[in-house]
Amino acid sequence: MWTRRKLLTAAASLGSLRAQTAPSFTVAGKRPMILHNEFPEDLEALPEYLDTWITPYDSFFVRQHLPRPKVDPGTFQLQLSGMVNRPVSMSIADLRKLPQYTVPATLECAGNGRGNVRPRVPGLQWTKGAIGNAEWRGPRVKDVLAAAGAAGGAAWINCNGADNGMMKTPDFIRSIPMRKALHEASLIALDMNGAPAPELHGGPARLIVPGWDGASWVKWVSSIEVAAEPNSGFYMNPAYRQPKTPVAPGAGAKPEDLIVIEAMAVKAFFARPAQGAKLPRGPVKLTGAAWAGENRVTSVEVSADGGSTWKPASLSRQNFPFAWRTWTYDWTPPRTGYFTLCCRASDSAGRMQPIEAPWNPSGYLNNSIERLGVTVEA
Repeated sequence: MWTRRKLLTAAASLGSLRAQTAPSFTVAGKRPMILHNEFPEDLEALPEYLDTWITPYDSFFVRQHLPRPKVDPGTFQLQLSGMVNRPVSMSIADLRKLPQYTVPATLECAGNGRGNVRPRVPGLQWTKGAIGNAEWRGPRVKDVLAAAGAAGGAAWINCNGADNGMMKTPDFIRSIPMRKALHEASLIALDMNGAPAPELHGGPARLIVPGWDGASWVKWVSSIEVAAEPNSGFYMNPAYRQPKTPVAPGAGAKPEDLIVIEAMAVKAFFARPAQGAKLPRGPVKLTGAAWAGENRVTSVEVSADGGSTWKPASLSRQNFPFAWRTWTYDWTPPRTGYFTLCCRASDSAGRMQPIEAPWNPSGYLNNSIERLGVTVEA
């Protein structure tokens, strides 16, 4: 009998197979991407696209929970309601009249790296390309809330996008605590990398919650309710939660022992070379990126002997909270043969990337040290 668990497991396996066998799917304006879903679009960037500080639109991953809506920027309205002095409706023109701020920030799906989790868990089997770094520009959330006279005692904003569920699929609503909503870097982004935010990435208006998982960055955000309590819908509970304390691999977790995912982990990865690459004897430039949620990346180290010894990599000059830093390491193989390359990051909070991330039933926040196998040939 096909139980729900068996169906989810089969779907996860199919997603992994699809990602491995169809890495050249393209949509308009995008480079070839790894396809996880065609409708709604779930597209993963190839690692070699991700070695620049700013990730161009054509290389940026795509994650949709629900079918992408058609939103006309000319008629778009952002509704503010709930615990406010005056409910208001703001057009894109209204939002552009507010002071505009630019925030560089890394956007990562909470399930990035799920495809590498063992034992396997259900969900999109992202490898490491569900991430990108962009410059986002728009008004601060706190200025938008001020326009409606948000009540001082409100603890949450409940954010809904213009996308709608099909049949019994729940609406995508995420709740952000007011302490984060009022942060100087939290925006309603109207622009991405210097151009109007594209529809595929949540334009014309997208919530930007720097340092937090991608599920918090609500696309096509069309309503904000100022509230005393968080939304109780599916995408707040049970989705996007993790155990308060680690559980054994393969074990479950009680609902009361789960907490909402917020800030992202510290993490580094290889953009080049690729897994299984055959390299010529001689100097090789290793490249990648590292990020640390709400903190700053302070160092990246590289090992060419499976983690026995570590050497510092060179970091890009950009050093912002919320944004990644690219890194390079010039490696001269001492011999021909097989090598296991590793990289790990540390951050301003004193965190270091772990050998093995705590396992959880949804495969969230997998920041295990990456192990990359390459062969150096004569």
